Amino acid sequence: MTTDQAETTRVGQKGARRSAVTTVAVIAHSAKTFGGGLSELRQVLESSGFPQPLWYEVAKSSQVPECAREAVRAGAELVFIWGGDGTVRRCVESLVDSGIPIAVLPAGTGNLLARNVGIPQDVQKAVAIGLYGDRHEIDTATVNGKHFAIMAGAGFDALIMRDANDGLKERAGRVAYVWSGARNLGQRPVKAKIDLEGRRFYKGPITCVLFGNMSEVLGGIEVFEGSSPDDGLIEMGVVSARSRTQWMRTLARVAVGRAESSPFVATTRGTDMRITFDKAVVYEVDGSEQKPARKLRVKVRPRSTTICVPAQDQLPDSAEGQERP
Repeated sequence: MTTDQAETTRVGQKGARRSAVTTVAVIAHSAKTFGGGLSELRQVLESSGFPQPLWYEVAKSSQVPECAREAVRAGAELVFIWGGDGTVRRCVESLVDSGIPIAVLPAGTGNLLARNVGIPQDVQKAVAIGLYGDRHEIDTATVNGKHFAIMAGAGFDALIMRDANDGLKERAGRVAYVWSGARNLGQRPVKAKIDLEGRRFYKGPITCVLFGNMSEVLGGIEVFEGSSPDDGLIEMGVVSARSRTQWMRTLARVAVGRAESSPFVATTRGTDMRITFDKAVVYEVDGSEQKPARKLRVKVRPRSTTICVPAQDQLPDSAEGQERP
């Protein structure tokens, strides 16, 4: 992990911390909220010494890239991103290789990046992590040119994301993913050829192919145990389960952290993967549905993004002693 010790200094008689950052930007999806909402965020930033941050509100995640570019032009040294996984993904994609730290404010349903790195759904604590936490360089990867920081997938995984739409997630929360998963268990397999680093890894019928940069990639389930976001590798899991019975057996092993022991799962890791399907298949990147494609190209971008993570003294007691991502 890369930590810039100059990012924070302690000042004042009571040891209060003050960020060395002078220009902070906020990009907020106005339809997403948690805690006391954006009004609380403004109050917390003001009390932390940032009464007038660069402020951008968007109605759609597709508007994030232009806001991020404008924040960079305006001299932002730290970008807070308020929203769900899709909003965060757009920000990550926009700031790849910029060196500008991203502080996630988890206002979505899944909040996968925040969950993996230990950012709570508490506005004050999340802001403190951005201002006073450590900086960590993580890998990203691209699927057909679209960046992801956590996960991507095609087939069953993408269908779950597609059918767990925003309206359903607003009403049911994470249960939306369970409902969507149950609905798609009976999907028919497609034929695929998968090459890893230029060599054939798999050929045959599949119902899902999943790529992971961190261990927890869906709904609180650790799919790729031991995965590290800064090792320069992406995990891949290929699922060939067809019937509901086979799927239930597979998911049961995934739930207890033994996905690799399933006869319907093949796992590996690498830096360059090519998948060819016999027909166009829907896929997703960090939970965002993409147009169906017959070919996917996955490539790793080592340590291309800087994110804010809790400093040791910001970790909850239960997390002390645990290895950071």
